[in-house]
Amino acid sequence: MGFLPKFAAIMIGLSIFCRTVTSVPDTNVTNVLCNSGVYTRGDPFAASLAYVLADLETVTSSSKDYDYHNISPYPNAFAYGHAACNRNLTSSDCSTCLGAAKTAMLSSCQSRIGARSVLHDCTMRYEQYSFDD
Repeated sequence: MGFLPKFAAIMIGLSIFCRTVTSVPDTNVTNVLCNSGVYTRGDPFAASLAYVLADLETVTSSSKDYDYHNISPYPNAFAYGHAACNRNLTSSDCSTCLGAAKTAMLSSCQSRIGARSVLHDCTMRYEQYSFDD
């Protein structure tokens, strides 16, 4: 048996033992915290918050170490944000997890000027003031 047939047989044998491992992010909610302050309908903070949350959800998964801070560009009502994902996730799984974090936070903390959602594989936070995590 020549080199090529032996090589092909070895490669086929190895491919039988190799499998692709896939997983999904753990989006179980660990904790959701809400600021006691509220904003009202039509408040400029609502636009700032929408910007910050969309930006966190979109940019974090392509940021270094899946860790991203931002601030809204609207000076009449700033919103500050931070999001991070487990570095073992894929970019797509990070985005999925942050979507779940955002949903959990907004459903628990409606019209609040600050909130934090902590899931097993990611976290998201926003406030009306600057903060460091």
